[in-house]
Amino acid sequence: MFRQQRLRSAPARILAALFLLLATNLGLGGVSALAAAPGCDRTPNFERHQFSNPTRIDNQYLPLVPGTQFTLEGRANRGGGPLPHRVVFTVTDLTKVIDGVRSRVMWDVDINENVLVESELAFFAQDDRGDVWNTGEYPEEYEGGTFTGAPNTWITGVDRARAGVHMWARPRIDARTYLQGFSPTIDFLDCGRVVEKNQHVSVPAGNYDNVLVTEENSPLDPGRAVQRKFYAPGVGNVQIAAVDDPEGETLVLVKVERLKPHALAQVRREALKLDRHAYKVSDVYRHTPPAE
Repeated sequence: MFRQQRLRSAPARILAALFLLLATNLGLGGVSALAAAPGCDRTPNFERHQFSNPTRIDNQYLPLVPGTQFTLEGRANRGGGPLPHRVVFTVTDLTKVIDGVRSRVMWDVDINENVLVESELAFFAQDDRGDVWNTGEYPEEYEGGTFTGAPNTWITGVDRARAGVHMWARPRIDARTYLQGFSPTIDFLDCGRVVEKNQHVSVPAGNYDNVLVTEENSPLDPGRAVQRKFYAPGVGNVQIAAVDDPEGETLVLVKVERLKPHALAQVRREALKLDRHAYKVSDVYRHTPPAE
């Protein structure tokens, strides 16, 4: 539901190296310069002292209440043509301290044609202004249902990775893009911008007014694919559209539910299992304390 675009292409790695070299030669801060130079116009500062109650995420366009589960369905082209695709995103009751800020743990499961392709822990925190930040991701990848690795893990504060804003407290339509997340070691850089407000969207889960529309892209991606996301107030992400996206991912919200205690407990067990496995798999992840 909230996955970031991740780059794996050789041209992307070359571009990242060139931008880093340019930033170094200009005497600019490596992270900030790289985040700005490729096309993120704004690089908000992740100020730890501004997070007094970070796991209470009540942003109007991205409320993340523990026990809430979102199911989105659609199609995604991940090789071999468009495939039926389902994403189940659950807000757990777990937290994890990342770069000095306690973050809410999300569990995101991606399924193609009833086969697991990704199981991810994602981390979000809300600052005192009400802005919601991405603070890291641990995405396990699978082929044929078999675990193959987690090469796209990033944690802010580790290996020059930097948190970014996923949703502003007071979003405004703006041609400028803002940093959503950055990690030079995995060639990951995402930018977003607000493009529309007060839209109406109808999806299987319901009809929504005053919908906010954002666009996300990775400036290091040679194809410059864009994802368009639709956020309904009081709900969150209700639709994802493909805009020149080679994956062609399109998703709509089909169900939102509040999990009962036993179901939430099962989610907690699965998320903690992922958290434990991450320490065996990822050097980056080992810089964080266990989820709790």
